[in-house]
Amino acid sequence: MKKKYSCLFSLLSILFISACNKQLREEPHSILTPEFFATTQGFQRGLDAAYAGTRNLWGTQNLFTMTVIGTDEFYTGKDGNNDINKYNSNYNTSNGTVAAIWKECYTNINTCNGVIEYAPKVTGLSDEQKGKNVAEAKFLRANFYFLLVQFWGDVTLNRNFQATPVTSSTRTPLAEVYDFIIQDLNDAIAEPALPLSPKSAGVLPGKATRTAAWHVLAKVYLARAGSSAKKPDDYKNAYLNAMEAINKSGLSLLPDFAQVFAEGNEASNEVIWTVQHTSNLAYNGPNNSGGSDNVLNHMWVPKYEDVGGMKRDVLYGRPYIRCVPTPWLTEVAFGERVNDTRYNKTFQTVWYSNNAASIPKWTAPLPPGAPAGAVVGQPKFSVGDTAIFMPGKPATPAQIAASRYLLMPPNNYNISLSPYMKKYNDTKRADMNYPSVRPVIVYRLAETYLVAAEAAFMGGAGATDALQNINIVRRRAAYPNANPAVMDVAAIPSLDFILEERSRELCGELTRWLDLVRTNKLIDRVKTKNYNPEAAANIKEFHVLRPIPQAQIDGVTTGPAYPQNPGW
Repeated sequence: MKKKYSCLFSLLSILFISACNKQLREEPHSILTPEFFATTQGFQRGLDAAYAGTRNLWGTQNLFTMTVIGTDEFYTGKDGNNDINKYNSNYNTSNGTVAAIWKECYTNINTCNGVIEYAPKVTGLSDEQKGKNVAEAKFLRANFYFLLVQFWGDVTLNRNFQATPVTSSTRTPLAEVYDFIIQDLNDAIAEPALPLSPKSAGVLPGKATRTAAWHVLAKVYLARAGSSAKKPDDYKNAYLNAMEAINKSGLSLLPDFAQVFAEGNEASNEVIWTVQHTSNLAYNGPNNSGGSDNVLNHMWVPKYEDVGGMKRDVLYGRPYIRCVPTPWLTEVAFGERVNDTRYNKTFQTVWYSNNAASIPKWTAPLPPGAPAGAVVGQPKFSVGDTAIFMPGKPATPAQIAASRYLLMPPNNYNISLSPYMKKYNDTKRADMNYPSVRPVIVYRLAETYLVAAEAAFMGGAGATDALQNINIVRRRAAYPNANPAVMDVAAIPSLDFILEERSRELCGELTRWLDLVRTNKLIDRVKTKNYNPEAAANIKEFHVLRPIPQAQIDGVTTGPAYPQNPGW
């Protein structure tokens, strides 16, 4: 790519952590080189390094920022950034978040290239094992390139391993990169040694499978269909590959939506692919905001500790307050809460007191409507009682004043305290400040159904196929209703309805910005419909692509200048 590649190969060092630095210095193959890739050890460790690299994307604050905020779902919380979320003048080509994602994708692509390119030279392994490793590397490479094209459009297509830095580079047309991604995924699917699904015998958590490749391939076709590189059969191919994953994987939706993100349930029968994280601190870091840490447990946590009767703890988490839900998300997308149970299974709206020292006391005069037993000078509640409650419906000032606890109706939500998106909560950490040790669920079967529904709705299959797939997801949302068909819709009125269903099902799952760009709805939903007034004030048409990092442009010193995206 450019000069930065002189440091790309340090990625593998995490796989060689030992008891002392001396042992690391004595191991010359802690750097990926062509010679090392051609060995049995290097071939396997190169693949391990590519898998390890996924932890620098899924779970990090960088990918969270690039996919969650500045959409119709979330806007900037009290401690959020003042640039990329708001599409303002601070968001420019030198943005560090954007540069980090670009670098990580190309770092890991180069590692995958090494595994794929040098596989024929490896001895001591069966052709079956080599074929499996190559298929896994192609799956990973496809994922990295898929992120790149969705964020930046035309990007550099590196097909081969780069052992030395280069100072010249060009951008490859989007259509060619999409063809390359699709070929990688089809190659992985065609490899007999690649396991069918995460439930196949001997498949370790986080490993590539044919089911995962089908799922990604369906998403790739769906994304290409909404791009300038679209082909006539993209929606059809998206539908067919989604149905392959649904019908052949042996996976199924969990009966209860609440169990999908339950701690310890990351390898459930619904999960297609995860990125693994670990409680071994030696493999984490370098801190609690970047590197390989899974910090998704912190991102949505509000400032609950400022409320009487509360203090920070592991159960309720460390409040980074990077974002808060838009009124559209909580009050419109999740507006139906009688039959659809997903709102209360997605958001935390109650906090129980954990701090006796700060419990508020009744003051004179007692407010009208104060509960029986209220006594001036006495605590309003005890430890373990409700300290904060967000009922999700209006409350009068008198009702708020008379409440024992902090009663917060929707009109009182603010950038410090509002419903908390709790899918990534992690109560098993040793310390409140620690990152999460949970694997990140990247792909799951409910999304596969929604991909199939969207592809069918857009012409890839019939209206009945679209309806059937979306209703399967909606019926699960009714649990424990004995009549789940109460959630069925008789027709899908628009693409917006599908996007709203994706919000209800996939809220916070690192897909939203990509979904809105893919469907050409980012500007419409953020600005025209004004679902995110903060972002609407600044967003422009060119923001549907991220800026090429300035470091990339500056690093191309030989040949033609590296082109920037329009508007930046």
